[in-house]
Amino acid sequence: MNKNKTIDFINEQISTNEVVLFMKGTADFPQCGFSAMVVGILQTLGLKFKDINVLENPDLRQGIKDFADWPTIPQLYIAGEFVGGCDIVREMFETGELSNLIKDIHNDHPKLITPENNAIEAN
Repeated sequence: MNKNKTIDFINEQISTNEVVLFMKGTADFPQCGFSAMVVGILQTLGLKFKDINVLENPDLRQGIKDFADWPTIPQLYIAGEFVGGCDIVREMFETGELSNLIKDIHNDHPKLITPENNAIEAN
């Protein structure tokens, strides 16, 4: 995948999926502790999300870092916007800021929360 194709792929993923996590491994099998932590947070909040394994493609692994001008993985995008990496997502979760962000976005994106785990709306 060349640089332009990588950027096009990233743009397509964040514009067609409400929540995207670029991570090492998959949601079912995270391959680093930081990715596992973000997956756990998203699952606790009951969010549907697209997981993209950057380990499958070296161009994507570097391309997502260049795209966000952020040096680490995982990277979380909600409603097309870069939210942050593990430390930021964890801090936002602990302070309730992530739940508030999701509540605000949920009005425009009602399918953001899975019906089987509606933790956001319960709060």
